[in-house]
Amino acid sequence: MFADMSNTFGRILRLTTFGESHGKAIGGVIDGFPAGIAIDFARINRQMARRRPGQSALTTERKETDKPEFLSGIFEGKSTGAPIAFVIQNADKRSSDYDHLRTVNRPGHADETYTAKYGHRDHRGGGRSSARETANWVVAGALASHLLPGVEVLAYTSQIGEVVVPAGSLVTPESIDAHPSRMPVSEYARKAEAIIAQFKKTGDSIGGKVRVEVRGLMPGLGEPIFDKLSARLAYAMMTINATKAFEIGSGTRAAFMKGSEHNDAPDTGGVFSSNNAGGVLGGISTGRTLYFEVTFKPTASISLAQKALDSSGQVIDLEINGRHDPCVVPRAVPVVEAMTWLVLADFYLMSKINA
Repeated sequence: MFADMSNTFGRILRLTTFGESHGKAIGGVIDGFPAGIAIDFARINRQMARRRPGQSALTTERKETDKPEFLSGIFEGKSTGAPIAFVIQNADKRSSDYDHLRTVNRPGHADETYTAKYGHRDHRGGGRSSARETANWVVAGALASHLLPGVEVLAYTSQIGEVVVPAGSLVTPESIDAHPSRMPVSEYARKAEAIIAQFKKTGDSIGGKVRVEVRGLMPGLGEPIFDKLSARLAYAMMTINATKAFEIGSGTRAAFMKGSEHNDAPDTGGVFSSNNAGGVLGGISTGRTLYFEVTFKPTASISLAQKALDSSGQVIDLEINGRHDPCVVPRAVPVVEAMTWLVLADFYLMSKINA
């Protein structure tokens, strides 16, 4: 039976990935990457370290070094123009943790839908549907960031449960990574980390939001009508595991505003004091700061007893063992950042072709 799992992302800069959570390895192939780009491997490893499991007391205890091995497309430290292939080993697998889930659909997971679509599924950590796959995206995003010098993408935790970073807070790369929650304001970071630690202790989980600010982006990126910059960002973010909402600019606040309030108007000096558009108009970047927020649900795998369906349709009591994040948001931050880079780099390359 033919099965298309849509394993490729991008138009010009294309990422195709492979692998499962408890397979031997995961990896990918990046095509369309320009030749002659000096590759900063330290940058790639730094981004991978920000996403990897086991990095703090707030994350899953699974230990993975997550250092990609590049197989092609890079020679003497520069891209050759050939496809860049890489592989990441799965070193710390405990597949036996999932033996009791072979015939059980975990609540909040893709178990029942994968079975409905393909008639078969990998029960070991969700297989292909696992967020383990996002390690591939971080490699690709770190490479894509090489293509837009002068552009800065800042992704950070803006909310955990009821703890919300105030709008207008000063955000820098250093302030984001100063806290394991990746919340850039110390006062709020400490509160958020206490909440996550409490949920981890009780076996439950909590959701939150990631905010992105793109600074220094040139105007004119994006294709009108069916391939808007905002639409492709939404597509990219909704691809990330556990995402439940995407809001750009004023987002859902726009429903409470008048047109006279929402339209961004320049002052006498030509400077815009508001940016409700979020840096995109008509699906094309304005050159002003691009910003959006991504909402993540609480981690579906929790150790508290809950009801579930087995493969015969019977309701059972289930406790999920194993190693899971009590909150996906801190480790989602570099994934959101990576997908932003992939979208921006792809549109940048498209603009060069259309110039």
